[in-house]
Amino acid sequence: MSKNIFYFFFGIVFLLSCKAQNAVVLTKKETYNGDNPKLVVGIVVDQMRYDYLTRFYNKYGEGGFKRLMNEGFNCKNNQFNYVPTKTGPGHASIFTGTTPKYHGIVGNDWYDKGLKQNVYCVQNDSIISIGTSGDGGKKSPHRMLTTTFADENRLFTEMRGKTIGIALKDRGSVLPAGHTANAAYWLDYEDNGSGNWVTSSFYMNDLPIWVKDFNSSNITESYFKEWNTLYNIKSYTESGSDLNTFEAGFKGKETATFPYDLLKLKDQNGGFNIIAESPFGNSLTSDFAIAAIIGEQLGKDNFTDVLTVSYSSTDKVGHNFGPNSKEIEDTYLRLDLDLERLFKVLDEKVGKGEYTLFLTADHAAPDAINYMKSNKIPSGFFDESKMQKELNAYLETKYKISNLIVSRINNQLFLDYQKIEDSKLNLQSIKNELARKLLHYNLIDKVYVTSEINQFENTSGYLEGLLSRGHNQKRSGDILFVFNPYVLKGVSWNKTGTDHGTGLNYDTHVPLLFFGKGIKHGETLLKTEITDIAPTMSALLGISFPN
Repeated sequence: MSKNIFYFFFGIVFLLSCKAQNAVVLTKKETYNGDNPKLVVGIVVDQMRYDYLTRFYNKYGEGGFKRLMNEGFNCKNNQFNYVPTKTGPGHASIFTGTTPKYHGIVGNDWYDKGLKQNVYCVQNDSIISIGTSGDGGKKSPHRMLTTTFADENRLFTEMRGKTIGIALKDRGSVLPAGHTANAAYWLDYEDNGSGNWVTSSFYMNDLPIWVKDFNSSNITESYFKEWNTLYNIKSYTESGSDLNTFEAGFKGKETATFPYDLLKLKDQNGGFNIIAESPFGNSLTSDFAIAAIIGEQLGKDNFTDVLTVSYSSTDKVGHNFGPNSKEIEDTYLRLDLDLERLFKVLDEKVGKGEYTLFLTADHAAPDAINYMKSNKIPSGFFDESKMQKELNAYLETKYKISNLIVSRINNQLFLDYQKIEDSKLNLQSIKNELARKLLHYNLIDKVYVTSEINQFENTSGYLEGLLSRGHNQKRSGDILFVFNPYVLKGVSWNKTGTDHGTGLNYDTHVPLLFFGKGIKHGETLLKTEITDIAPTMSALLGISFPN
């Protein structure tokens, strides 16, 4: 757990330990009385920068983001404390209270040295899809090595407190809900999916009636409609020009400019996928979350339930259009209304002052690289595929062995141990050779070599600490490389929009807002870390910390 762990104790209690030698107690600690919230709601906004709270603040209504900021507790200097800043690791770290070094979710995908292939963080081919005839439901948290605070709550209540996970993205639903969840649901939208909310046999053998009713309704299909700006586009002064060369847009539309006819464009953009890539995916997520609160009767007994909700569409819009786009501004203004709608249902169905909620993000994102270039800020694209071919060619020329680098993923290189052993080569010498070669690339800033047994040993600096906490001895690579600021991997087809994954501030600084029962209004500029959230919620509930 982080040294920066801070706790909200029940009632009006807030204890922040910023460093062991510099503890700050903001209010008097009171005795735990067991009066737990009826429901804990953990909200993750995928790819949300902290400055989206402040940049769009004057255009938000009173019942969404502003309500959390004005009535809850705002951690203004909240940071990720590891690399890589990706969706899978982010959701796992938020809810487990630890980093990839321990929970094992080292990326959305990684190279499995035993299987000798890339694996997806929640893919599980040993189970079956529930709610779709395709493979879109074959997901579970089996690759996550630790518990979540939701797991600990289930154990504490002898499985009487429910846990429900919801997100368009499967990993945004599965990982937060943990191993003991009653259910995790995600939308089957990829590869021309069914458009149903689905799950897997890891959780159940059939969908509940309320989910079937939702799927058979016309709610999802109703979002095949025009996406225009919520307000007059001229009022969107917090973002750049609508017509520019920094955005990708959708197939079938010549320019990335408003409006977008999603019904007309859906067939060329993956069917239901285009809903996920618009702000309406967030609206659909709120629709389903509200249906879950009612259908599962969450917060209706004396055992605390946990609802995890991840808003995935913000990430998809960000990747497509970038943080300075009119599209991202409109997406957040619409999300604000969706949050307000969700909060009103929580007030009505669970009760004001009867639930506790936090909102954060799984990572942030830099501005579009070409936008940075246009403003004379050092930036660039790096072709990793070309680099791997060049390095493998060098090794083949020197050692007469092809493809010694078997994978490059998450800014890491993986070597073929078997070939190196069979050829009686020195593994560490090859690592050092490759490191020297990598340092000759202009856009690479730093290179790190792990030990003979793939242990990250250099943890003396700030960046080294981030890399170490993201490095899992069995799952991570042999060589780690770090780009210069505002450098993304890129080739001809992905030089618009944005990406993420670094330990730089534009990827690590995200919101953290606490609200509701047990939370006192206030704010802090002291540094908090993403791994503080799970122990905070555990302390609030009086349960064991995640393992």
